[in-house]
Amino acid sequence: MFVIGTQNRKKGLELQELLTEFGIAIRTLADFPQKIDVVEDGTTFAENARKKASEQAVFLKEWVIAEDSGLCVDALGGAPGIYSARFSDPGATDEKNNRLLLEKLKDVPLEKRTAFYTCSAAVADPTGEIRATSEAYCRGRILFEYQGTGGFGYDPLFEIVEYHQTFGQLHPSVKQAISHRSRAIRMLVPFLVGLLSTEPQS
Repeated sequence: MFVIGTQNRKKGLELQELLTEFGIAIRTLADFPQKIDVVEDGTTFAENARKKASEQAVFLKEWVIAEDSGLCVDALGGAPGIYSARFSDPGATDEKNNRLLLEKLKDVPLEKRTAFYTCSAAVADPTGEIRATSEAYCRGRILFEYQGTGGFGYDPLFEIVEYHQTFGQLHPSVKQAISHRSRAIRMLVPFLVGLLSTEPQS
């Protein structure tokens, strides 16, 4: 049994759906009345993912899978990057973040609005030791207005050029196949499956 170490309900559901397809039993932090809020003060996605996995694992005494992900816009020098969730302010909402992103890109033509999502993931054992890591990307571009109502975060603005649709428009199964988060987690599957066959899980 593994715990998905995220407080974001939609992220947790995405990861839970992905891993249960491989026969990997998953719980989320919602299953634990007592959990901790890990301060994401790393300078990279990888640092934050490792920190969330390790600290939550020690506190819960469980195997924890954690990830940190965000949007990097080329025209903004890679911003919002690790600050994606709190781009507009510490109490940011998806709406406020998207509005600020559109404002900062208002004079940037479509061909220069390239961007990519990044996801770093980490697996920690109950002692907090990091046992596996991965990182994956998904490239696209930022549109001038919202398209679609699916997904979360910047998804309604992030267009996958090959599909001519945003993450907010794509069917969830398509997003699940190509997203940065799914790619990063799938890279961990062989390790997780192997672990289940060699070590007893709680």
